[in-house]
Amino acid sequence: MPNQKKLTPLKAMIAAVSGYAMDGFDLLILGFILPAISSSLSLNSAQSGALVTWTLIGAVIGGILFGFLSDRYGRIKTLTMTILMFAVFTGLCAFSQGYWDLLTYRTLAGVGLGGEFGIGMALIAETWPAQQRNRASAWVGMGWQLGVLLAAIIAPLLLPVVGWRGIFLIGLLPALFSFFLRHGLEEPTTYRQAQTQKPRLGLGKSLAMLCRDRKTTKASLGIVILCSVQNFGYYGLMIWMPTYLSQQFGFSLTKSGLWTAVTVIGMMLGIGLFGFLADRYARWKIFILYQLGALAMVILYAQLQDPTGMLIAGAVMGMFVNGMVGGYGALISDTYPTEIRAMAQNILFNLGRGVGGFGPLVMGLIASHGSFMLAISLLAILYLLDVIATLFLVPKQQPTAEDHLGAIG
Repeated sequence: MPNQKKLTPLKAMIAAVSGYAMDGFDLLILGFILPAISSSLSLNSAQSGALVTWTLIGAVIGGILFGFLSDRYGRIKTLTMTILMFAVFTGLCAFSQGYWDLLTYRTLAGVGLGGEFGIGMALIAETWPAQQRNRASAWVGMGWQLGVLLAAIIAPLLLPVVGWRGIFLIGLLPALFSFFLRHGLEEPTTYRQAQTQKPRLGLGKSLAMLCRDRKTTKASLGIVILCSVQNFGYYGLMIWMPTYLSQQFGFSLTKSGLWTAVTVIGMMLGIGLFGFLADRYARWKIFILYQLGALAMVILYAQLQDPTGMLIAGAVMGMFVNGMVGGYGALISDTYPTEIRAMAQNILFNLGRGVGGFGPLVMGLIASHGSFMLAISLLAILYLLDVIATLFLVPKQQPTAEDHLGAIG
């Protein structure tokens, strides 16, 4: 269409990063305002945890729905739909009168969020050269952390002023910003070429392609394990750590925000470094390096009792625990063809995020019957599972030249 704006690699990057930043901003702000919501609406700990869990379950549903729509009707069109849905139901959260209506709005807002990761990563795969795909995908992963960092700064400052309802309304601003950034952009050339060369697949056929043969089934299972472990550890730590620091060490919201900010900076460095290393060396070896680093750091972190030491070690732990996100987008893009690329991204990552959504619930239960440090130390077992999945399930090939229309191997 003549009135559409050309989609350049830079514009694709901005569109993808802004959406994923909005995703991180929303979910981590919820972690900071949960105590205020619980007090205002008289929620128990199980109900508070369910608000996070069902947001992530909604993201799984949205991942399937919007991933399929993106592969069938277009990346930019579908991204616009996801933003509008997220904005509507996030705004409604500010007017919740009880647990059930807030839970409904959070779940539906999660459905909107569910499309952001996969479609954004598909945009990057279809606009950036394959030899730069790892670092470009890592930059998108860093967008989440930018949103988290913004949440860590804004929530402690504004919560006492505007309350939790006002925070939800503030959460609309990133969505509106992202919407206007994307408005009027054309679809990626690679996507348009694939649409003319291959027939559009139905939902059943698209889902079947994720397990079309033994090799693809192994890859899909391995990627789900990687995404599940990373999200489980990430949400378990980031949702409950501010509460733990407050109860154990008397941290104020501002000090808890400082811990989150330092940890997130470590995560950003880890993600960026992963992308750089994976473009220079075998990506699967970088996954192993990060998984072993995460295993070692959670064991070390579980032994710490000094707040200053926890602050410093938190940054290093964050580098390994969440740095692996820098490789997921390129890994999935390289494994599945264009006609199911966005849906594969959304389904596999959001299935992992759905499993990871139980992280706050499981870690909360372990903490209540033992200790929070015990809950952290048990994460080491999960990172060992990650290593096994990388060695025996995840594809080890990656492209050495531009190859946007097909999958590897």
